[in-house]
This record gives sequence, C-alpha cells and structure tokens, in this order.
Amino acid sequence: MRRREFITLLGGVTAWPLAAPAQQAGKIYRIGFLANDPTIPSQPAWQAFLDGLRESGFVEGKNIVVERRFAEARLDRYANLVAELIRLQVDVIVTSAQGATLAAKRATSQVPIVMLSVSDPLGLGIVASLAHPEGNITGLAQDDSAELAAKRMQLLKDAIPNAAQAAVLLNPDLPYEQAQWQQLQRAAHSLGLTLRQLVTRQSSEFEGAFAAIGRDRPDVLLSANSSLNFVNRKRIVEFAARGRLPAMYGNREYAEAGGFMSYGYLRSESFRRAAIFVGKILKGAKPADLPIEQPTKYELVINLKTAKLLGLEIPRDLLLVADETIE
Repeated sequence: MRRREFITLLGGVTAWPLAAPAQQAGKIYRIGFLANDPTIPSQPAWQAFLDGLRESGFVEGKNIVVERRFAEARLDRYANLVAELIRLQVDVIVTSAQGATLAAKRATSQVPIVMLSVSDPLGLGIVASLAHPEGNITGLAQDDSAELAAKRMQLLKDAIPNAAQAAVLLNPDLPYEQAQWQQLQRAAHSLGLTLRQLVTRQSSEFEGAFAAIGRDRPDVLLSANSSLNFVNRKRIVEFAARGRLPAMYGNREYAEAGGFMSYGYLRSESFRRAAIFVGKILKGAKPADLPIEQPTKYELVINLKTAKLLGLEIPRDLLLVADETIE
C-alpha cells in the first residue's frame, strides 16, 4: 500500500574536456558507471536512472552507451575499474559509493564526475563547497547523518517498546559511522537501550558478527547505512530472519528483501536526479557550476509480512506514519 558522478594514468597521459561544448546531433555519448553493488542494474533505482537520462533526451542503445563496473565490496578494485573507464574515453563518470568517488577523484581532475551515495563529500575533501563544488565533481550527497541514525533507532524502539538491548552493525573506522555510533550512544540512554557495537570492515567479518549476536541475544538490530552493509543486505536480512531478530535498515531495498523496517532517503529519486546531472553535463554544463544536492524526501517502510513471521504487532500510531507497508 503506498502512503509517502590532462588525466594521469599508469602508462600514459590523456586529456578530455570537463564538459562537452554542446550536445552534438548523432553523437553517441559514453557514460561510465562505477559502483559497489553488482545488482544495481536489476533494481528500481537503475530504472529511475535510465528514466532520468530519458527525461534529458538520452536513451541507452540510441545516443548513449553505459559502461558498468562494480567493485563488489572490494575497495582495492576501484582504482583499476576507474582506469578502465578512463581508457574508454567516457564523457562522464557516475560513482555510486564513497570508495568509487574517492578513486575517481584521485584518477582524474578532467573527466566530469557525478557522485551518488557519499555521506560527507565536504568532510572527505571531495568537493570544496556544496553550493560551489569547483573542480570536476558534482552530484548528490547521501544523508547518513548521526541524527538520522538516531531517528532510525527511535522508530525501531517505537515498534518494539519493550526492547532493552540493541546490536549495531557498523564500521567505526569510517568517520560518519563513528559519528553515528556516538549519537546512538547519546540517544540510547533516553530510550532505555543498551547498545553493543559489532564491527564489520569487510564481508568476511559478517559471520563473526552474526555469531556474536547469536551469543548475546539482543532484542533488536540496527544496521548502519553503509555500502558494505548494502551489498551484503541479503545476508543480513536472512540472518535476522533466522534469529527472529527485528531489525532497522537505511534503505527500502532491505525491507523489500524481507527486512523488518527501513527509514531513509528515496534512493531511486537520487538516481534519477544523478541522471539529470549527467544530462546537463553532456549538454555542456560544467560540474563546478552545478551545486551538490541533498535529500529532501524520506520514507518509512514496514514489512508486515516479516512482522507477522516475527510474531510482532506494530503499534497503530507507527503504521499511520509509515509511507509504505509490505504485505
């Protein structure tokens, strides 16, 4: 029910202009897409990206070619993947992950980059300013603020009022996730929750984290909204289901995969907006002149089928504020 991103490469130097002088009739434009999750092309977010390109007059197979590359949760792959895209002389690179954006920034200061899924582009030094990005990078900042993490925990507590212990799946080595953890600790006291941090820096660490959760038996699980967690979302959701553990996630894709609840920005809309940026650049705009956009719409999704399997009855007040329920 519906209710609410001269180039120096190993072995050579090549240069491309920051933006095409104007859209050329009959020209086939090449877009590089660099991301973490190889399932993106099968997601609604990808269709939203193609829709945004179409709105701008660009259709895959007609006047654009999209070169897709995926790191699959291996940060060490990004440098080689972005180098491949640059060798293909792409007109613009779209990056959908923090690691992808940082790798693209290191690889080129000339090829236009449209970024997605970066939590703090200013703090990371990716852009000089949100309003005036300068350089060759623009796009959308992902809202993974500490306040948003606390909001997710509050909603999870609203759904499970008797919860007293919460496990938090995150990577404290990332500054924005460390900020989330600190905010969660502050908020936990007023919510009557005791928190346990479970560290996952790479995919191989999930089984250890799951084993720790199994031993401690927390009442609820909170998954940080990270690229690593997202690409491993099926594993996390399936573990929570096996352990009959109510969990809160950062994107609707988790809830659609069987997760209990999600709260976050509209990811599909961000992909559509990124495509609009690409269209403007292919028509001659410079990234430096396109301000960074931030999310303005958020959605709460509750999977009622999962709630039933967990034996939970969702409070009516929470159902009323949900943007979508999955049955």
